[in-house]
Amino acid sequence: MPAISMFYGIIISMFFEIKEKHHLPHIHIRYQNYRASLAIEDATLLAGELPVRQLRMVQVWVDLHREELLADWEIVKAGGELFRIDPLK
Repeated sequence: MPAISMFYGIIISMFFEIKEKHHLPHIHIRYQNYRASLAIEDATLLAGELPVRQLRMVQVWVDLHREELLADWEIVKAGGELFRIDPLK
């Protein structure tokens, strides 16, 4: 999974597989032993789990970078190489 951003031990990735159900633009998050997926549009938790603090940090980051995330989603759907996005500071 290509990482598009990393901050505070959180790794944000994005990928698209035609054979999978990827109707909703989303990101994948890894933090320690946790895994989760969040919708880009409203930063809701789609699957998995994260500690509350890390979930909130990722939701804030998504709010700050929504346009860039949606642009990356279109790129990954077309099979292109993703752009890295600034971490949460």
